[in-house]
Amino acid sequence: MLADADVRTLDRTFTEFVLTDSVRDAIGELLVASPDPVDDVDRSLAWLRVVFSALPLDVLQGILDFGRHADTAGVALVRNLPVDPQLPLTPVNGEPSALKRTFVAEGVLLGLSQLLGEPVGITTEKAGRLVHDVVPVSTGAMSQTNQSSAAFLNFHSDIVFDEFGRFDLPNPDFLVLNCLRQDRNAEAVTYYADARDVIRHLAPDVLQTLRTPLFRLNAPGSYVRDVAGGVAVLSDPIAIVSGPPATPGIVVSANGVVGLTAEAEAALAQLQQTCRAVAHKVRLERGTALLINNRKGLHARSQFLARHDGQDRWLQRTYLRRSLWDIRYRSTTADRRVH
Repeated sequence: MLADADVRTLDRTFTEFVLTDSVRDAIGELLVASPDPVDDVDRSLAWLRVVFSALPLDVLQGILDFGRHADTAGVALVRNLPVDPQLPLTPVNGEPSALKRTFVAEGVLLGLSQLLGEPVGITTEKAGRLVHDVVPVSTGAMSQTNQSSAAFLNFHSDIVFDEFGRFDLPNPDFLVLNCLRQDRNAEAVTYYADARDVIRHLAPDVLQTLRTPLFRLNAPGSYVRDVAGGVAVLSDPIAIVSGPPATPGIVVSANGVVGLTAEAEAALAQLQQTCRAVAHKVRLERGTALLINNRKGLHARSQFLARHDGQDRWLQRTYLRRSLWDIRYRSTTADRRVH
């Protein structure tokens, strides 16, 4: 933690922000008495702009720059955030807790989110909710989904099933992960491998293969499980890496990618190996949040012990788009933020 500064660029692709105790307490005092912000989310997001104006200018600009510039870091850790005075048991089914009485965590999550973009709900992910409770679920312990705990969750992007076949286009631009409760042994590690770091370590022929549309993404595990009856649903062929070398984009499905040639399959294996070698590593704990650019890099999570007894790891997550305009074809009549 920083002793006498609020912002530190630890690496070109990793940045850290730390709130002072006085700023933490000022924001927390406003949030602890507030209702669930999801009840009137647009009104809450406007109010949270006022609340988070308490951030020091350098921190505020740093987070805004993180969200709006191509050359900034792809992942940022925010420390010393306000927390709920008390927490109920961690949900065991992946649903929101009906026992939560204060909504500091939700306010922190959406307060950080509105600095980066627009929270969006996806009809096939967490029932379209804007705030996702990410907890280990016993039936998904070995899956390549956010319910897992006993399996290494491979390096991936969060993607969205789309009937037009391009699961990489309507997906979120950013994720925010806010930690309500750390896993009991503090062993869960979140990894982030920035595409800029990855491509510097790949052989030219491997990189060229990854830049060729020789790959089909499997739809998210939640969609395959809940909608497709466990049968793989593959995207149109795409390239894994795209864009200029200085600011490349990258996309990989957690639920699997099919390479259309032997070279493509070999390149996928090399990509996962390289991600492990270059990734930033973070152990999220209570009062910390991770800002993730879902276009600039891939994230992963280690195995960790889960007992499904109410004391397991508990994160809350948002999906964010810089604008909802270009996914308006997916909009629903029930809620203009759900697509």
